[in-house]
Amino acid sequence: MTESLLDAKYLGGMLGSAIGDAMGELAFQYRDRNMLIAAAERMAELRYTDDTAMAIGLATSLVNKGHVEGHHLGETFHRNFEKEPWRGYATGPPTIFSLVRSKEITYVDAAQMLFGGSGSFGNGAAMRIVPLGLLFHNSRQIYEFACKSAEVTHAHPIGKNGAAVQALAVAQAVRFDSTETFRPEDFVRYLIDFARTSEIREKLELLKELLNEDVPPPIVAKQLGQSVAVHESLPFAIYSFLRFPSSFEDCLYCAIMHGGDRDTLGAMAGAISGAYLGFEAIPLLWRTKLENREEIERLALELARKTLS
Repeated sequence: MTESLLDAKYLGGMLGSAIGDAMGELAFQYRDRNMLIAAAERMAELRYTDDTAMAIGLATSLVNKGHVEGHHLGETFHRNFEKEPWRGYATGPPTIFSLVRSKEITYVDAAQMLFGGSGSFGNGAAMRIVPLGLLFHNSRQIYEFACKSAEVTHAHPIGKNGAAVQALAVAQAVRFDSTETFRPEDFVRYLIDFARTSEIREKLELLKELLNEDVPPPIVAKQLGQSVAVHESLPFAIYSFLRFPSSFEDCLYCAIMHGGDRDTLGAMAGAISGAYLGFEAIPLLWRTKLENREEIERLALELARKTLS
């Protein structure tokens, strides 16, 4: 892969995730596609949520350390939260940050204490994973790296598995050539074989069946789920990409216009689509209006340089 193509895919993944997040958040208010488009055109800035704030944190830690270092990652998340606590964080991360400080324990130990000691299986670790999927797109250790990045906030096996599957989806998107024939069944089969929890594997199997049967997206959304649980949201985000692999916009609208956890669905689907198609497939207007765009682009290119070094 040429350096320019790698840059385009890394920029696409990072920007695609952030724009998917911002547009998904906007879709909570504007639930008609035309109204959403018009609203985005009127806005001076597209603002992201905690999904992108945490992806920026993960990217920052990876750029600084070159690998997943749990304490550094947790501290980066914590510091960013204190700067911008209004980003829309769920209760999990702030609780973990408080436990780390009050009990003087590790982030991993604090994350394990949530939900009666089972840890979280929400989609928070998957929503932010795009930097890791990009940086380690050729690594055989991507599963282990993804789980290590997840466990500072999501200790449940399903939460970690969801992050790993999303990381691999992004990694595959980087490796696949968007100018060649795309076979959705090959893409999803690799994810099914990669998944290690029955909850996610079974949903991916159902995704494959629904895609092959050409079931309409609204019905697919209901069957796969769109909640904050990772096994009830990640599969529909992946489906949105596989349903519309050649169009970032159509992929994103599929992910965010059918209800559920719209911003996170947009972040996950946008990350895969952007990494596959490259940043130029994302509408220029959205890229121009994305808040903090320069920093997100800088981190994407820093990750690309680390891949090539």
